[in-house]
Amino acid sequence: MLIQVDFVMSITCFSAILLILHRNVVTSEVFTSLADMESLVSTELELTKHLENYIQEEEIRLKQLRGFLEKYETMYQEASKDVSKYLANPVNAYLLVKRLTSDWRQVEGVMVQNIGSAIVQNITQHRNVLRFPSDEDLNGAAVGLMRLQDTYMLDTHSLAEGKLLGKKYSRQLTAGDCWELGRQSYMNGDHYHTVLWMGEALNKFIVDSNEAVKREEIIEHLAFSTYKQGNVKEALQLTHELLRIVPYHERALTNVKYYEDILHQLGVIQLRKENQDMVNKMGVFDTTTLKLKKPPGTAGIPTDHWENYEKLCRQHFREKLMDHKIVARLRCRYVTNNVPYFFIQPVKMEEASLKPWLVLFHDVINNEEIETVKKLAQPRLQRSTVQNSLTGESEPTKYRIAKAAFLQNNEHDQVYKQMNRRVGDITGLDMVTAEDLQVCNYGIGGHYEPHYDFARKGEIQKDFGWGNRIATWLFYMSDVEAGGATVFPKINLAVWPRKGSAAFWYNLHLNGDGDDLTQHAACPVLIGSKWVSNKWIHERNQEFRRPCGLQFDSGM
Repeated sequence: MLIQVDFVMSITCFSAILLILHRNVVTSEVFTSLADMESLVSTELELTKHLENYIQEEEIRLKQLRGFLEKYETMYQEASKDVSKYLANPVNAYLLVKRLTSDWRQVEGVMVQNIGSAIVQNITQHRNVLRFPSDEDLNGAAVGLMRLQDTYMLDTHSLAEGKLLGKKYSRQLTAGDCWELGRQSYMNGDHYHTVLWMGEALNKFIVDSNEAVKREEIIEHLAFSTYKQGNVKEALQLTHELLRIVPYHERALTNVKYYEDILHQLGVIQLRKENQDMVNKMGVFDTTTLKLKKPPGTAGIPTDHWENYEKLCRQHFREKLMDHKIVARLRCRYVTNNVPYFFIQPVKMEEASLKPWLVLFHDVINNEEIETVKKLAQPRLQRSTVQNSLTGESEPTKYRIAKAAFLQNNEHDQVYKQMNRRVGDITGLDMVTAEDLQVCNYGIGGHYEPHYDFARKGEIQKDFGWGNRIATWLFYMSDVEAGGATVFPKINLAVWPRKGSAAFWYNLHLNGDGDDLTQHAACPVLIGSKWVSNKWIHERNQEFRRPCGLQFDSGM
């Protein structure tokens, strides 16, 4: 029977301090918002100060012990020249006894001083101020990094070297860092990424063997995940290497027999001894020689649709996917909508799609308004939820990673009313039946997979008594250096965040049916922090502003 790997965690003295603290202070879901993670930098600074104090106290203690050592060595050297003559002096005899009794107890007292407890108590007093990520945050951050790796086709080695899209952004990862990414993937049952990151950890271990992680631990998990990916021969090779390091490793001995039996049944090998020579061939572990199966996308989304979604997310770095004939028909212009204020300062409108009609309005929210909205929202940011299509209840989900807050119309009279009125003037829609402003900030690999804003037939949406969501207005409140596009997979369109701009589209046809082409997604944020806010506008009160059409797709 094949035996999986169990994890045994070793904890240093200061790690134990942190574990005690985590029992008292745990803040989960920090990873879902970069804005929320900013407080962790202060936590790290505070811990650095306490660790520095701990080290200073330890250095003082060690200095005392070195003083004792020098004293004992000096006394020993003096006595060892002529022990009889030395002890003949009663004072020396007394001092020897004293050094080995009361003096030694003093030495022992210094040796067993528990400075760590005082440090723990000091930090614990700040538990209401400090914020600590949880194990859920660690796992979420690791999964987010894998999501970026897959979506943007990032090479594992380059990522481990701190490079994104060919540019170095951070320090390189250590063998221990790569091991932890592999460990998180392993615990999630994701053997594809386990192989990639354990392989990178193994290669880095060859260069940097001073890491806390052990080579045999890396190989053990790498071997099993390599097998789970269908590479039995390579898994056997790795397991033999593990047995070379730990000859009586129980799981390895069992797994070797299991792997050999599989290969024997397939006719790949005849004798077990033939594999012993494979161990000597092990150098740098090359994952490119393996047949690896990438995990599928979210259940319910066909593979070809998922692949197209990821291609659109990468479109900024590659050729655009939208048909050039369609692009050639798109126009930019100034619009006034017969609003007096806009005669003085027309609105810049850019057509992004004609079917469905989707436009971008530029410079429609200023920096002061953006900062006010962010300031109001940030203290209230909570894990983003989606409405369960069967129950209508809001719930967190893995396919939407962000934090959000809702601002009501009376939150800030001057700014919010201006923004609300501006959206109504530009769209020509009645904002009385628009939902509260939702403000979102995306965390590590933050995204929202393909979805619809309107309620499809059979789905339950929060009932305001206003009908379905007729339109969506999306403010972009930050620039994003890389990634973070809003993509529409069914029309091959990608809209890139531009601070101060807004996207607008109708979710419903003129006859009230949902427009299937408005399926959209928020791509993972690769570099930067993405802030957006949106208004969902409902059907009620729009009867004369956007009259119903007699045909399915008549008009916009």
